Amino acid sequence: MKNIDIHNFTKKNITKRSTSLFEIDIENNKNKLSEKIKDKSILVIGGAGTIGKSFIKAILKFEPKRLYVIDTNENGLTELTRDLRSTDNQFIPEDYKTYPMNFGDSVFKKLFIKEGPFEIVANFAAHKHVRSEKDKYSIEAMLENNVFKAKELLELLLENKPEHFFCVSTDKASNPVNIMGASKKLMEEVIMAYSDEFPITTARFANVSFSNGSLLQGHIERINKNQPISCPSDIKRFFVSEEESGQICMLACVLGKSSDIFFPKLEKEEMVFFKDITHQLISEFDKKITICTSEDEAKKLLSITNESNVYPVYYFDTDTSGEKHYEEFYSEKDSINLSRFQNLGVINNRSNKSITTINKIVEELRFKFQEENYEKDDIIALLNKYLPDFSHSETGKSLDQKM
Repeated sequence: MKNIDIHNFTKKNITKRSTSLFEIDIENNKNKLSEKIKDKSILVIGGAGTIGKSFIKAILKFEPKRLYVIDTNENGLTELTRDLRSTDNQFIPEDYKTYPMNFGDSVFKKLFIKEGPFEIVANFAAHKHVRSEKDKYSIEAMLENNVFKAKELLELLLENKPEHFFCVSTDKASNPVNIMGASKKLMEEVIMAYSDEFPITTARFANVSFSNGSLLQGHIERINKNQPISCPSDIKRFFVSEEESGQICMLACVLGKSSDIFFPKLEKEEMVFFKDITHQLISEFDKKITICTSEDEAKKLLSITNESNVYPVYYFDTDTSGEKHYEEFYSEKDSINLSRFQNLGVINNRSNKSITTINKIVEELRFKFQEENYEKDDIIALLNKYLPDFSHSETGKSLDQKM
């Protein structure tokens, strides 16, 4: 099977940028970044994921004194270390350690208290996929990770306040139509309630090209396993590269003012249809698309064809719950600053919810989860109560019902 360079493919066919979108902003602020990062102790939670790894690579260029990385993915942490130590001229602090653990567990609290303080803490641990929304169990797990554990982390940070705290968000938190987006919007409300206690920032950004678990990364897996591809025909999205995803988080984390929400300045014309990327990707593998009318037809065609360059693809109109046909980083209610950075916009929305109010919201959600017969609709009703802009799009179908 032919190998392709997904980084070059991204630049050529998806972002159409030969250099990073944030190169100018990093260059304009390199002295300030160095001042705030060099010789500092850094804790990265969820550092084995695509964005967490990219954040680590971006921040290591400014030579921190210590780097501790937490993730539940033990294999991912192993690969992170191998990648860093195998890269020529890669700076790695002498005090570099990875720990396979959950940041909600008691052992993490022990580590944080004994090994701290950390001047910079960045949290990338999250349920990030719309497909994670299925039923009441998946929703409870999502809120546990995205909201409850984030709040517990903030309470821990109150005891050892960092100079900078960053917690990743998503563009889907703006006028959310899915529960994942609503959970991240609620997460924003939670962390901003603490923004007077120490500097707290977040970032909403576009799809990360070929990130772990993404549709495009799934395309690579399907091709490598000689399996057909299915793809929405009517969805287009903004994209950033893997490198850019870490850079925007670094800039937000270190240069942001408390309660800032960063987003990339991208024009509507820069959105790309998944269908177009799929065509280009399959062509890159020297294959020719055969469009099928169903998943079954696509699977059958691949099993019987003798033509090695023929590749079956099933395009479908989106009909699953929580999908937005357009993408937005902010709403009309948001206070926007477009002048602070060259290619970054900043939302500054001081939370109108106090820590006391947040405590009541979390308590109400936890109480609902303890009820024996609660249903998905009960949680949606509570989220609607807390988040007036949440408008759930329910079709009764999940992405788990598709290839």
